[in-house]
Amino acid sequence: MPAQSDRSSLPIAVYVLGLSVFALGTSEFMLSGILQPLARDLNVSIPQAGLLVSAFAIGMVVGAPVLAAATLRLPRRTTLIALLAVFGLGQVAGALAPSYGVLFVSRIVSALACAGFWAVGAAVAVSLVPVTARARAMAVMVGGLSIANIAGVPAGALLGQHAGWRAAFWAVAGLAAIGLVGVIALVPRTAVPTGEDRPQLRRELTIYKDKQVWLALTATALNGAAVFALFSYLSPLLTDTAGLAESWVPTVLALFGVGALTGTFIGGRIADAHLFGTLFGGIAASTVVLAVLALTAHSAVAAIALSLMLGVTAFTTAPALNARMFNVANAAPTLAGATTTAAFNIGNTLGPWLGGLAIGAGWGYPSVAWTGAALAAAAVITTALAFRLHRATNQSRLVASSTTPAAQATATAQPAETAEAAETAEAAGTAKATGAAGHH
Repeated sequence: MPAQSDRSSLPIAVYVLGLSVFALGTSEFMLSGILQPLARDLNVSIPQAGLLVSAFAIGMVVGAPVLAAATLRLPRRTTLIALLAVFGLGQVAGALAPSYGVLFVSRIVSALACAGFWAVGAAVAVSLVPVTARARAMAVMVGGLSIANIAGVPAGALLGQHAGWRAAFWAVAGLAAIGLVGVIALVPRTAVPTGEDRPQLRRELTIYKDKQVWLALTATALNGAAVFALFSYLSPLLTDTAGLAESWVPTVLALFGVGALTGTFIGGRIADAHLFGTLFGGIAASTVVLAVLALTAHSAVAAIALSLMLGVTAFTTAPALNARMFNVANAAPTLAGATTTAAFNIGNTLGPWLGGLAIGAGWGYPSVAWTGAALAAAAVITTALAFRLHRATNQSRLVASSTTPAAQATATAQPAETAEAAETAEAAGTAKATGAAGHH
């Protein structure tokens, strides 16, 4: 555990990982800006094209835990390099795809690599900082997604409109190459643990016996589903319902990204000290924004403003959701990161699917906002259950150790996960044990 305080600057490697996530996030989210030209070119419907978002998410769901388990004893830097290279090749395959089916498969392959990178990269980022800076470190990685929405997704939309949707895939392949160079040059080498220190999958798997882990996963999945039920169909909602010209889509996507970056910054600053407060506030605000958008979707001004607001509210919770999972499953950091990634993308699969069902039922594009609002409300309820359980136990939920029995013996519980409590534990030499969740 680094000796630096949570007020000091983060290691450069954390920012390199965030830069790589920018490429991953651009690929994951850019279809929202090129959905219509892609559907026209491949002669498929908008809901069918929207399933390409779900295809990526499915690959993330499967790939995160599987690749995390498969690479558990491999050097993390080597794993990151290999996965980023495969991701880049997947983008090339997508750019060259002759049919919808081939593109669908390429999205799954790219997502598998993306999922593994997220899982391992999150574990690396968390391992490089003190326990009281976890949300900040994860905010940098989530910030890569936010910047992807500000710059990458609108740029992809512009490329899709003026140079064809395939150009967007070529651009992401170039971004992946840049990220690959950064990881090779700046992410530190790590030795493979040996003997009693080596990670053991059986021990890490014991995190799934904990109720708080499952509540954290459910809240994460529902929050992701709420956002993606709308975001996947934001482009046709803006043009067909709000009446905006297609040329406006990149601008609105960029505004969503600005909101996302703002929310990530806010969440990263407050979540370490007020984890549950951040979760309740952010998810409840998203519920309200989505409901209001459903009611006012025919107004171009309202659609634009509420897209910006949704970026803020949705991404304010992202660092807290990530940090919470690492807290309730702290002793299994690789699977914790993988499980969080899977949970986010279960939501990213569920949201577009439910949104597509609503559209297919003839309820119109505003129905995707109602779908998102219902999912967000369910996430609020799940978070309330987790908070109630946390208050009832009033202790940390350290579940297992993936290293040595000695490490288990030295890990101690904390009554609450405030920044002050974490600093006290770290000073006492017990920083490897973290609390279950933040105070309200």
